[in-house]
Amino acid sequence: MVESVAGRNGQIFLVSAARTPIGKFGGAFAETPATTLGGVAIRAALERSGLPEGTPVDEVLMGQVLQAGVGQAPARQAALAAGMPETTSATTINRVCGSGLKSIMLAAAEIRAGDAEIAVAGGMENMNLAPFLLSKARFGYRLGDGRLIDSAVTDGLTCAFEGCHMGTHAERVAIRDRVSREDQDAFALASHQRAVAAQDGGRFDAELAPVTVRDAKGRETVVDADEGPRRDSSLEALARLKPVFDLPTGADRGDATTGTVTAGNAPGITDGAAATVVASERAVERLG
Repeated sequence: MVESVAGRNGQIFLVSAARTPIGKFGGAFAETPATTLGGVAIRAALERSGLPEGTPVDEVLMGQVLQAGVGQAPARQAALAAGMPETTSATTINRVCGSGLKSIMLAAAEIRAGDAEIAVAGGMENMNLAPFLLSKARFGYRLGDGRLIDSAVTDGLTCAFEGCHMGTHAERVAIRDRVSREDQDAFALASHQRAVAAQDGGRFDAELAPVTVRDAKGRETVVDADEGPRRDSSLEALARLKPVFDLPTGADRGDATTGTVTAGNAPGITDGAAATVVASERAVERLG
C-alpha cells in the first residue's frame, strides 16, 4: 500500500497502514487499554512499511478522546508498547471523532514544513475502560448525594456547549434532512451485510493486526475479527428496537413526535486502534 499527496516539500506518502479488530461494548477488548491496542497497530504498520529495521521515526501522533485515567502521554505509551525507542517523540491529539484523521493531517504538515521525514499517525480508543468520575471527591462530600459522571458520555458523546448528547444531535439532523427511521434501519442493515460479506471474503485480512488478550486466569485468546457485524440482523429486528435519545426541543423538533435513532442504527460503543506510516518523497526514495 502506497498512496501519495502533493506537498510543497515534494510528495507525501502513506506508506502502510494497519488496524486492530474493532471490539464491541463489553467485548474482547473490555480490559485492554487503548495504548496497548495502539501499540499493536503501530507495530504492525511499521512492520508492513518495508522500512529497514531501526529506521528513525521523527514523530508518533495518535488521536485519543477518552484519556481520563489512561496516564501521561498516551501516544508515547503506545509508541513504547510497539517497541519503538524511548527517544521517539510522541503527541496525543484530541479532535473528538476526527482525532485520528487530524493526526495524519498533522504528520503530513510536519513533513511539508521540513520538520519530519517519517512519522506514524493514527488513533486509538477504549470506550469500555473510560472511568466513572466523582468530581467533588478530592475534598469530600459534606452532605447529600454525590453523582458519578460517566467520562465516556461526558468527554466523548456530549456537546460541551449545549449539554446535548450526540444521539440527540443525530435526531436533529434526521429531522432537518428528512432522514426517516426506515432509511436509517435500511442503511444499518446494509452496513452489517456488507461487513459480514467482507469478513467472509477476506477483504479485511490485509489491514487487520490480530491482538492477543488474556483473561483473569491468564488464558490467551487471539482476536482477529471485528465483533460489530451482526449476521442475524434484519429489518424486522431493527424495527422492533425503541428510540433511545430525546428529541431536540423547540423549532429543531419540527413536527416529529418520536425519535428515530436506536441501538440498531446508531454507531456502537467500541474499542480499537489504527496507524499509518507517513513519509516524505525523499525518505521513500532513499529507503526504497
